[in-house]
Amino acid sequence: MKITTYINRCTAILYLLWTGFSFSQTKNISPELFGVFFEDINYAADGGLYAELIQNRSFEYSPSDIDHWHNESGWHSFTAWEFYTKGYGYGNISLESKNPVHKNNPHYVVIDIESAGQEGIGLRNNGFDGIPIKKDETYRFSMLVKELSGSPFLVQIRLESADGKTVYGETTFSTDSKNWKKYTATISSNTTDPDARFLCIVKNKGKIALDDISLFPSKTFRNRKNGLRADLAQAIADLEPKFVRFPGGCVVHGDGLGNSYQWKNTVGPNEERKGQRNLWNYYQSGGLGYFEYFQFCEDINAKAIPILPAGVSCQNSGGTWRIEDDGQACLPLSEMDAYVQDILDLVEYANGDISTTWGAKRVEAGHTEPFNLEYIGIGNEEKITPEFKERFKIIYDAITKKHPEITVIGTVGPGPSGDDYDKGWVFANELQVPIVDEHYYEKPVWFWENQNRYDAYDRSASKVYLGEYAAHEDNRKNTLRAALAEAAYMTALERNGDIVTMTSYAPLLAKKDHIFWSPNLIYFTNTEVLKSINYYVQQLFSVHAGTIYYSDIISYNTTKVSNNTIATSTVKNEETKTIILKIVNGNTTETATQIDLSKIGAKFYKEASCTILTGDLLVENTYENPQKIIPKTSELKILNSFTYNAPANSLSVIQIKLK
Repeated sequence: MKITTYINRCTAILYLLWTGFSFSQTKNISPELFGVFFEDINYAADGGLYAELIQNRSFEYSPSDIDHWHNESGWHSFTAWEFYTKGYGYGNISLESKNPVHKNNPHYVVIDIESAGQEGIGLRNNGFDGIPIKKDETYRFSMLVKELSGSPFLVQIRLESADGKTVYGETTFSTDSKNWKKYTATISSNTTDPDARFLCIVKNKGKIALDDISLFPSKTFRNRKNGLRADLAQAIADLEPKFVRFPGGCVVHGDGLGNSYQWKNTVGPNEERKGQRNLWNYYQSGGLGYFEYFQFCEDINAKAIPILPAGVSCQNSGGTWRIEDDGQACLPLSEMDAYVQDILDLVEYANGDISTTWGAKRVEAGHTEPFNLEYIGIGNEEKITPEFKERFKIIYDAITKKHPEITVIGTVGPGPSGDDYDKGWVFANELQVPIVDEHYYEKPVWFWENQNRYDAYDRSASKVYLGEYAAHEDNRKNTLRAALAEAAYMTALERNGDIVTMTSYAPLLAKKDHIFWSPNLIYFTNTEVLKSINYYVQQLFSVHAGTIYYSDIISYNTTKVSNNTIATSTVKNEETKTIILKIVNGNTTETATQIDLSKIGAKFYKEASCTILTGDLLVENTYENPQKIIPKTSELKILNSFTYNAPANSLSVIQIKLK
């Protein structure tokens, strides 16, 4: 360093001290603070994010898969299917299980065509509330077929209107095997129809077996085969989440041990995956499985956080919450070694090379490079019983010994306080679990009143993953009032971004007319995506996340304004060289805030952008008016010190570029 430069810097520092200048105190923020939580609830997977258009494609629905809310009569192997005959063809269909494609997919349908008539006979599928198709777009069809008598068979695949009067697209193929064989084709649609139907018609006499009948839009997210619905996946990607938690939630530990989520049942060819009823009482096919979850995380540059059962079931198994009993079932200790190996195999599947058993299976699925898994969550909202603790410790010790590079996330019960919360924290600190998962759903006022929750947390203890949270109005609507309460709380999460390492709103997705839990972040139909006001709050914080937190940059008159009606944060994003101010005004009038950028000690451009989310507190975005309240951005002139008047009922995000 030149002597003149050194003297100048010393002089500048002495001058600042002499003039009483003070820099803001800073704190590092976790780079993974804002992410998303995915659970197969509200038809989020099949009929939702998973792009498969055929419902019950493998004929595995059963009467135990009862959608209590919408289908009290239950399901069966032909749910969503209809026997089709036209043009004087006749025959019958039956469900068979002898010599299936795979033991995990035991059922298939047999069509016995006694006379094909003029048009043949077959099956018609109604999809998930209809099959949405678009003009000039193509669809990938596949089906497993086995000739049982007669050959070859001419099979026609058709897309048509709900009333069967108009054909939108079709293709035909001939079979040529007495063994199970997969046939594929593409179909182009000549029109747009949100409520089309799918037909599989066999054109000649004989007996034929069919299974795993599938139809996907060619334009899935990133054009992946067995992929995700493009618009829904893009809505999640637009949140720019730093991580994706999957597959739940309560779905993970299930309704009893036999219903827990088993990751190995969700990888490999679709016909080898094993579906089951999920905790929310509808069938999940496993088509959206661990490979697809990992791939999606990679596609959107988010870290994967798989959550696995802790060797116990949900304490509310069998509806025991209704009688205030504990239904927690425990895996026998004699079976824990095998279960622990399943978890270690997951790490190998994600990160192992082709020389490993499970790494080779990932390579076989089409991903040669590792997924670079860093986190595994064990358990979800369990009651902290001695049995839970014993099994968690067995799993925790095995992972940390075999894979010290993997960070384990623990659990501290279902609420922000109480017996399980207290016991969970004591247990986590005894084991020195790196991160624990807190959950809570509270009224909007709770979030305003608890902004200081993490200020006093022990920085030397376990870190926090706020894995599930949302502000719940009495009517469970996604109002601006709820969204602003969450925004206020999120400024506190940024302030405590050194102890709170990750956060995710929950749940993420909900399909119209199939909603078991409200509120949610994103709502959808087969053709529409509705982003809640809460979605835009999450997006504004995640897209404008920081790496360093600054204190005392924004102030306001505390004699006029309550701390429970205004919240602020100031962060710096070192990668984008941006200072970001976030101001949440929960007052019904405009509120003046004073901003002193000189405390940051950096030069900046005088033209900033200001994004504001504001409106009527009790309003929500709807399918009829999806943009009732959305962020609006304008330019803002700034100085080293200036006054910003925050609009009533608003979140303001001011972005200032550093020189």
